[in-house]
Amino acid sequence: MMSYGERPRLLVVANRLPVSSKKTGENSWFMEMSPGGKFNLLGGVTDQYDTKWIGWPGFDVYNEVEKTALSKALAEMNCIPVFLNEVFDQYYNGYSNGILWPILHHMGLPQEYHHDASKTFQTQYDAYKKANRMFLDVVIENYEEGDTIWCQDYHLMFLPQYLKEYNNKIKVGWFLHSPFPSSEVYKTLPSRSELLHSVLRADLLGFHTYDFARHFVSTCTQIIGVEGTHEGVMDQGRLTRVVVLPMGIDPDRFISTCKLPEVIEQMNELKEKFSGKKVILGVDRLDMIKGIPQKYLGFEKFLEENPDWRDKVVLVQIAVPTRNAVPEYQKVKDQVHGLVGRINGRFGSVSSLPVHHMDCSVPSNYLCALYATADVLLVTSLRDGLNLVSHEFVACQEGKRGVLVLSEFAGAGQSLGAGAILVNPWNVTEVSSAIKEALTMPAEEREEKHRVNFQYVITHSAEKWGGDFLSELNEAFAESEMKIRSIPHELPQQDMIQRYYQSNHRLIVLGFCGTLTEPMNSRIKEMDFKLNPELKGTLKALCNDPKTTVLILSRGGRNILDKVFGEYKIWLAAENGMFLRDPTGEWVTNMPENMNLDWVDGVKNVFKYFTDRTPRSFFEASETSLIWSHEYAEDKFGKTQARDMLQHLRAGPISNASVDVVRGNHSIEVQAMSETKGAAIGRILGEMMNKISMTTPIDYVLCSGYLLEKDEDIYTFFESEIVPSKSFHSIKKKQISQNVLDLKKENYFPVAIGQGRTKARYVTDSSQDVVDLLHKLAAADTTTMANTFSDSELHQPRSGNTPDGKDQREPRGQTLRC
Repeated sequence: MMSYGERPRLLVVANRLPVSSKKTGENSWFMEMSPGGKFNLLGGVTDQYDTKWIGWPGFDVYNEVEKTALSKALAEMNCIPVFLNEVFDQYYNGYSNGILWPILHHMGLPQEYHHDASKTFQTQYDAYKKANRMFLDVVIENYEEGDTIWCQDYHLMFLPQYLKEYNNKIKVGWFLHSPFPSSEVYKTLPSRSELLHSVLRADLLGFHTYDFARHFVSTCTQIIGVEGTHEGVMDQGRLTRVVVLPMGIDPDRFISTCKLPEVIEQMNELKEKFSGKKVILGVDRLDMIKGIPQKYLGFEKFLEENPDWRDKVVLVQIAVPTRNAVPEYQKVKDQVHGLVGRINGRFGSVSSLPVHHMDCSVPSNYLCALYATADVLLVTSLRDGLNLVSHEFVACQEGKRGVLVLSEFAGAGQSLGAGAILVNPWNVTEVSSAIKEALTMPAEEREEKHRVNFQYVITHSAEKWGGDFLSELNEAFAESEMKIRSIPHELPQQDMIQRYYQSNHRLIVLGFCGTLTEPMNSRIKEMDFKLNPELKGTLKALCNDPKTTVLILSRGGRNILDKVFGEYKIWLAAENGMFLRDPTGEWVTNMPENMNLDWVDGVKNVFKYFTDRTPRSFFEASETSLIWSHEYAEDKFGKTQARDMLQHLRAGPISNASVDVVRGNHSIEVQAMSETKGAAIGRILGEMMNKISMTTPIDYVLCSGYLLEKDEDIYTFFESEIVPSKSFHSIKKKQISQNVLDLKKENYFPVAIGQGRTKARYVTDSSQDVVDLLHKLAAADTTTMANTFSDSELHQPRSGNTPDGKDQREPRGQTLRC
């Protein structure tokens, strides 16, 4: 555990350690940080944290003596090895890069070959899970209480779940460095649900672009049926935060490298070598997504259409080899070499070649010299997580102000697009035109584009990326811990009854559906809510007590509430307070100003469409909200229809509408935005105060319901008002007595029904407990009650069974909450 003054500990877990190791003796090793590696660019972040790196060292070690020697050498670099050995091939080359990588890059699921029973989807999947377990074992060995665990990339998608299963109090973040595909592509993955559930156990998930984050959230809602929110993904009351944080580089390293005498000399040599010619540079891994063949086709077309440029331009392509043993990569290499030969054969001469292609990596200093002397950087990725080459080029172009031609399918297109020429690499003509535009761009325009991109690169560094992610992770974890610590207490009925009896003016705020209703028939065709028969006499007694004001606050429409409560002298708030009825039966409109309801008819049409095609589903439409339920439909088909419905709604009638979409276990509700019970209660109380003459301030509040999470802000509304002799903040502008509320904490009782995590201070298992409590409150003032009602009316059956023996207690997790 960290003591005062010590740096917090950070364990960065990645597939590969950010070091290069070379054996120098029988049990000795030479270590250095890998140049250009993503995670050794965090700079100041690792200065603020006591950082340890956990990952595969880059090779297999079977001898225990050698393992010990290597681990000792790596420890001096703050690195901890994970020895994967026999599981590595099927984990890394098999599942990670042979199955996940193509899916994530929109290439689809590869064909499974059955000629080798030892390398099937299942064996690779098992190896992937086993490798993640091996990473877990190493993390556990080195974990200390209070450590932050930062998991990196698609190689470790099971690690967040394994860590939380080991210790749910571990702070876990996960960042994806690749793209995340649309749900249509991802859903072809056999293990799709397990991987999503696992990463959702993390406290924070990070993505490079909004597209990737949006695809992830949408995929979760459609495949595993969770709720997507503006903050992330909500699953059974638990929020996993999702953030968009594009990674950066260490710009100072590239700027300072370009000023080294060695690099300046290399720059001068390159300028002399390509004297009189414009230099187009490409720096890519040699794999399928980098679009090198498309780059060459675009360049070839440019030379065809612009003969006057043939001796004035050269394309220098660095193609770093990757996985030469994999057939697909070999095919790309052969295709690229064929294009290079064709272009040089068509447009080259004895003294000049238009394409200089190198199948190798180059030293970092020489790469900076290439960046600095190039006139154009051409990036034609077909799909890329980010592409930091673009950032490196911009950082090295402080002197020349070269032009960046950037694929719109690279993640950097969203970050650097304002200062680049964006292209569709599949459109050869467009790539050709972009090359010409870049070569002929006026100096003033080049200057402005470079200024925009350079400002972004130096501001959004790798250090800032790491710092922002860890800051977001700390905040998300703190919020989660706060919710866990605020577990509600059991209902203190005796204290509630005693304080009710001693109070002078009581306010009882109740939900309707799931709180006061009788259980619904298991095969109803439409909503037909009825008041729990046990409550009829009790509710009349409470409403007729001059010391008590009762308010029913529901998402239901006016017709439903009128039908159920027409005979009671009670306050009714329909559609979450959009309409308010006083005890005399008069309804008034209580909507916020300028509310737009143009979306209602479109949503209604979508609901009708899916109701017709989903047997035993139904929907209820009110004036400001609509709810569709598939609770009584076939479960699997109903959930599939709900996922499809959400897509139709978001693509159509609510695409630009000011609405909230609430996803229940078996329902979808579309409602006017921000109309929660907490948002409405201030307006409701203001209208109530205008209609009654209050001589005694409210000194007792009971607020209870089976509520959606977003409606639980009603509990916090009253919490904020526990200040003696003070009017409600949200209705101060009305001329109201300063003695509206005199509420002390011990006289406020927020009670949630059937919620494991809630903002309410108290919780009860079922609505029957609330029914029992209301019986006892109604009987508290026995003198008043005896004069008005018979014993039979006051004390109707209180057990969970009706006279016919059927259980009246509704199940926990009921879909419809209002």
